[in-house]
Parts: sequence; structure tokens; C-alpha cells
Amino acid sequence: METMETTETVGKPHRVRMTPGARRVVEAAERLFYERGIHAVGVDLIAAEAGVTKKTLYDRFGSKEQIVVEYLAGRDERWRELLGGRLDAVAGQEPAARILAVFEASRAWAAEHGPRGCSMINAHAEIGDPAHPAYAVITGQKRWMLDLFTRLAREVDGSGADRLARALMLLHEGALVTHGLGVFPDPFGEAADRARELLVKGPGAPAR
Repeated sequence: METMETTETVGKPHRVRMTPGARRVVEAAERLFYERGIHAVGVDLIAAEAGVTKKTLYDRFGSKEQIVVEYLAGRDERWRELLGGRLDAVAGQEPAARILAVFEASRAWAAEHGPRGCSMINAHAEIGDPAHPAYAVITGQKRWMLDLFTRLAREVDGSGADRLARALMLLHEGALVTHGLGVFPDPFGEAADRARELLVKGPGAPAR
């Protein structure tokens, strides 16, 4: 699988070692946080759903904040694995195909794992304090995506890569939000169509 190293691979958040009980806690927390919101879910409910005592939960994680870190970092790892596989599948094809594969990967991820939209965007709506340990996970994931789009954009247009990457990022993030809101069907397909137009015209081309 393609390794997609960026500046965000440095300074990773603190993670805990996963025992079977700890894994049950994270699995329960992921479902509850994503369905109900982070602030709405307390450690008592997480412990009960995971079948562990609250003492065991705190002994392993130390705080609810660390559970949030594990929830978000775990989803991010799985997303990067899925995306890496999609990019591997189009390795050697035209640069545009690799960019469009990102949108297809997001469509597949959202269909299986994201009915309520992007977990990072949702979490950011609740976590605005940069001192929160999960804040760096959220912003780091989005910076990583921009780094990825920039690297892919350089294969298309070296001189205009930064502008193209930002335009692609805006399309991608807009599709994530629109999917979560259910405003109209297949926002990833719509975003991919607009991305395809950008790749043909360039991000600086005037709108028709």
C-alpha cells in the first residue's frame, strides 16, 4: 500500500495500549459519540455499554478526553488505510484519476461509516479549545488531507498546485458536510464532477 507521509506524521497524539477491555470502551465510545455527540455522552454510559467498570475505564484512559482522542485517531487511521488502498488501485494512471479517487474513497467511506457526516467536522463543532488533546487530531487530519491534495495537484500543475489543492479541499469538505445534512443525493459525485472541471480548466478559469 502506498505510504502517504506528510508533516502530520510528526507529533502524533498520545495513544494508550489496547487491551480487550479498552478496545470495547473505544468501540462503545465511537458508536455513542458519533450517534449522539461527544458532550452528550458521559463515561458512565460508555462504561456500561462496554461492560467495564468506571474505575477500569479511568485506569486505562485517565480521562474522557483521552477516549475522544482514541475515537477520532482510530477513525482517521482506518480512513487513511481505505484511501491508501484506493490510490494504490489507480497507481500509474493519469494524475486526475488519482485526485478523483479521493472523492470516490470518501463516497465509499461515507456510505459505510459516515451517515451523519465527517466525525472530525462534527467533533470540531464541540471541541473548539486548542488545548483539548483531541483538537490536534481533528486539525491534523484536515491538514493531512490538504497536504495530500497538494501533492496530487503538483502532478497536474506544478505552478498552480497550491490553488488547485485548496479548491479541491473545499469541494471535498463541502461534500462531507452536505452528505451529513442530507441536502441532496450524492454530493461526492457532484463534487467529483466539479473537480473534473477544475482539472480541465484550472482553478483560475472564469465561471461560465
